[in-house]
Amino acid sequence: MTTPYDAIVLAGGAARRLGGADKPGVPVGGRPLLDRVLAACAGAGATVVVGGRRATSRPVSWAREDPPGGGPVAALDAGIRRTSAPVVLVFSADLPFLGAPTVEALLGELGGGGREGVLCVDRDGRVQPLVAVYRAEPLRRELALLSAEHGGLAGLPMRLLTAGLDLGRLAAPEPLASFDCDTWEDIAAARARVRDHGNVLDEWITAVKNELGIDLDVDTGVLLDLARDAAHGVARPAAPLTTFLVGYAAAKAGGEGTDVAEAARKAVALAQRWAAEADADAATEKGESTP
Repeated sequence: MTTPYDAIVLAGGAARRLGGADKPGVPVGGRPLLDRVLAACAGAGATVVVGGRRATSRPVSWAREDPPGGGPVAALDAGIRRTSAPVVLVFSADLPFLGAPTVEALLGELGGGGREGVLCVDRDGRVQPLVAVYRAEPLRRELALLSAEHGGLAGLPMRLLTAGLDLGRLAAPEPLASFDCDTWEDIAAARARVRDHGNVLDEWITAVKNELGIDLDVDTGVLLDLARDAAHGVARPAAPLTTFLVGYAAAKAGGEGTDVAEAARKAVALAQRWAAEADADAATEKGESTP
């Protein structure tokens, strides 16, 4: 979608089912829940977080609902007052598995039609108004109407807001995009999934890039193949040292994903040459061939 868009992340609430813990700051896979959501909508022109100020992984603007703790409708109103784009993404701050594919799908679905917004639908068929994209002007219109009708927005449920909008539905491309963490059991489940064998490497690489401030597409398979070849063809300690040197070379070359791939290709070829020499020497010792 080429239309400019902003993002609003709702990070308030009392987190009663977490015993009043600072839910947006609870880590999953070593990253606070809020930072995981901010990473998913990094392409927004402006990002407004509605809630208490805190350190974040990237710059954001801050807003606060009136009164604090006034609920999602009041928080959304506070957030949209600080945006200017014609389209706004809206997310709660407790979505550990929200990713760029869902963000892109929401924006694409809205851009392809005349609806006033698009809501994600979870695996159980429930619509998620806080995993959504809205056109800003219709959203402002409905917020103003609700405020006039009810004398304010505090405590109003999201269903009153969405009932006045023409909204589409989208099954998110990421099955757990709308999985939210309301309880410590939810947090434990999210952490277990992050550590699952099928996810742990991608999660770890993402966490490391975030921690080091690296914005680089890394082909994990290429690096793992390189580490295997270096360990087999040279020596086991060569694997981590070689991947480090490949990263350093890629950074010097410009720091693009293609630079990593090219440096890895050269290192793999070198490791294979070392392995070939070792195989040839072993065969010579057995009297099978001459070098």
